[in-house]
Amino acid sequence: MDEKKRGPEPDKYEDFLDDLSHFSAKDEEKYLADSTGKVPSEGEIILKVGETVKEIREKKGLSLKDISQRTGLQPEFLMEIENGNISPPLGSIIKLAKALEMKMGYFISGAEDLPYTIVRRNDRKLISRYDSKKSQTYGYEFISLAPHKKDRHMEPFLVTLEPSDAEERSSHDGQEFIFVLEGTMEVHLGEGTHLLEPGDAIYYDSTVSHLVKCHGEKKTKILAVLYTE
Repeated sequence: MDEKKRGPEPDKYEDFLDDLSHFSAKDEEKYLADSTGKVPSEGEIILKVGETVKEIREKKGLSLKDISQRTGLQPEFLMEIENGNISPPLGSIIKLAKALEMKMGYFISGAEDLPYTIVRRNDRKLISRYDSKKSQTYGYEFISLAPHKKDRHMEPFLVTLEPSDAEERSSHDGQEFIFVLEGTMEVHLGEGTHLLEPGDAIYYDSTVSHLVKCHGEKKTKILAVLYTE
């Protein structure tokens, strides 16, 4: 087997986890440093969801009020997203995609025109809360693992959860599967609360009110797969 195509050896698993947040994009360095004080690692790619949302909304001749009525999100919040002042959480991206009659993946990776997609370790796409000038924090950043695959219904992400006081729950169409890689994840699902450790997994309907966050003071890393119609 080609050495480059092999997964990490068991005894190198910790090193593999340490590398999950090392990505690529020098052309974004000045923007990020100026707006957030966060300097990206070499090759890091930051996607600006708000710009895509505004472009599609205007092409469809829809106002912020129209989108607000379709999503339940306040017009002021939508304007902040479009202006790049707020990086929207995944739940909001799903609602925006449905309101604009687009696949969620389009907002994650743009054009989707390939029958399959391969993401190399150093070519991951980071959709981050840090791409905003005011940098409103939701307690996580996430990396798309399936950009450009056309007609996909699943959205796999590597997610880094950071200690946060965020308590905002979400509910939207679809289903979610999460596998904990590192740290402890706290899940508020309906009326219950669950703590998941490395190796634990959870699968639930996204229509149920939920909140996934880091438990404790250490970062948590997870593999999350979202299914959308």
